[in-house]
Amino acid sequence: MERPDWKERWAGLFFVAPFLLLFALFMLWPIVSGLWNSFFNTSLAGVKHEFLGLQNWQDLFGDPAVWSSLKNTLVFTAMSTPPLVIVALAMALLANRKGLLGWLLRFSYFAPFVLPATVVTLIWVWIYQPGFGLVNGLLTAGGFAEIDWLNTENRAMLAVVITTVWWTVGFNFLLYLAALQGIPAQIYEAAAIDGAGGRQQLFRITLPLLRRTTGLIVVLQLVASLKIFDQIYLMTDGGPNYATRPIIQYIYETGFTSYRIGYASAISYLFFAIIVIVALAQFKLFSGREETA
Repeated sequence: MERPDWKERWAGLFFVAPFLLLFALFMLWPIVSGLWNSFFNTSLAGVKHEFLGLQNWQDLFGDPAVWSSLKNTLVFTAMSTPPLVIVALAMALLANRKGLLGWLLRFSYFAPFVLPATVVTLIWVWIYQPGFGLVNGLLTAGGFAEIDWLNTENRAMLAVVITTVWWTVGFNFLLYLAALQGIPAQIYEAAAIDGAGGRQQLFRITLPLLRRTTGLIVVLQLVASLKIFDQIYLMTDGGPNYATRPIIQYIYETGFTSYRIGYASAISYLFFAIIVIVALAQFKLFSGREETA
């Protein structure tokens, strides 16, 4: 058998070389550089670059701002993930139909997702405004007092969560809709012949067959919620009194406002480790359920 010449053997590498180069430049090098900087007092202010060992890591464990911002991130994740999964499933079930109504539902459900963060936050800041905002207008029309949503500590996070659900639920909706359209119609026809009603088909056929999709959506949503930054930074700037400041905003402020790149890198790696642990735990949980099902 004739062996392929060197051009054929290396042709594949030549095709993927541009991607590998960009991946190494923009993904691998920042990861290695960030870990390296976490052991130094690297600063944007131009101070002398000195080796600190584990000092940055020791400092972050005694920094209350790290734990308060991390707590805000976890609270946002816990508040936003369930509605972003459940609402997306309900929307997909409603839109999984033929005809003009199905098309209109799909378009209206997914449309907010294509809007940029600045537009979304501008819309919702106006909606939450006291005096002329839509939400407070509905409250006063119902006989309730107005609420300064974005400047009240125990209301600001809820306001951001509602904004996030409206803005990003379209992505999860799209995943659920694709999974629903992949279920063969013959299964429902056979179930209907056997006398199964709509509720039985939903709980005995649809939801079990969507288990893998649900696991994927939960993992993706947890990671996305943990990375919250844009809407909080634009709507509340972490306020009031740091009640909504997420860990990524604190990392940004530490690195680019206080110029402590080394310390910000150490906090980033702590947060990275938490995201990896959460993702692995979710995969383990859902893979275990698949094996026992």
